[in-house]
Amino acid sequence: MPTRKSANPTSQSLSGCRSAQMSTFSAWILASRPKTLVAALLPVIIGAAWAYGRQEFDLAIGVLILLSATCIQIGTNFANDYSDFKKGADTHERIGPTRVTQAGLLSPRAVLAGTMTAFALAIVFAIPLMLRGGWPILAIGLSGILLGWMYTGGPYPLGYNGLAEFFVLTYFGVLAVAGTSYLFTLEWSLTPFLLGLIPGILACGLLAVNNVRDEQTDRKAGKRTPVVRFGRTFGKIEFGGSVFLPYVLLLALWLRLPMLAVFLPILAFPFAVAPVSTVWTKHDGPSLNRALAQTARHMLVFGLLLTIGLVL
Repeated sequence: MPTRKSANPTSQSLSGCRSAQMSTFSAWILASRPKTLVAALLPVIIGAAWAYGRQEFDLAIGVLILLSATCIQIGTNFANDYSDFKKGADTHERIGPTRVTQAGLLSPRAVLAGTMTAFALAIVFAIPLMLRGGWPILAIGLSGILLGWMYTGGPYPLGYNGLAEFFVLTYFGVLAVAGTSYLFTLEWSLTPFLLGLIPGILACGLLAVNNVRDEQTDRKAGKRTPVVRFGRTFGKIEFGGSVFLPYVLLLALWLRLPMLAVFLPILAFPFAVAPVSTVWTKHDGPSLNRALAQTARHMLVFGLLLTIGLVL
């Protein structure tokens, strides 16, 4: 049966152009993975709160750190999208959130260009910070960008060799909090390093949900995540530990932190129940995607309560 032609092809064409423009903009937002940005922002906020509690906070420095850290996170997300597509890890079998390169929403060339742009902006925002903090900040910043690319790219991708958690714990936890604190105080002290374990471990929870959800496609792509290596039960235990261990760490740090900073985050505990229950009992993509969002929400609430406790 022949199909009917549009009565107004010109209008239809213009509407299609507008839709394409909107979808391209939305694709870049999708590629940046907004729900994961809490992993970059939270350790900076916690490090700034520690410095504020010592009356050594500067707003301009804080804004520059936030901008640079956000660009590194976005660049890492773009690089992950590009490299996973090139390596065949993102296929039509994927049950996680849409990846723009695999879905054809953006070309691999465009995503690679976006990666380089995000990392370049991170360096631009960090220049005043490097001038203030010297070679330690230069080393942390440049190695963070390099490892962000190597997360799934390069000859030895961290995410494909079981080292993703180490990268996240170190650069989105310990070094992020300690480095932020140092940029305000120009002093290295033990407490910010220990404090950085908390957002780092919470961020590893985001990885654990992804690894449990993507076990089958990761296995086919040769991605040796902890779940692929040690099994789904190990991934569930890892996730539970990443959610609950920060509460234990706070209690262990009670002599080093203000009392409010130790006990206020306990109010976030109810937000931990739903994602842990889902990861342990569900196997379908939509449920685990919800658990990912709930994990990010728990991380944000926990971190903000900790920040309030440090400031007050």
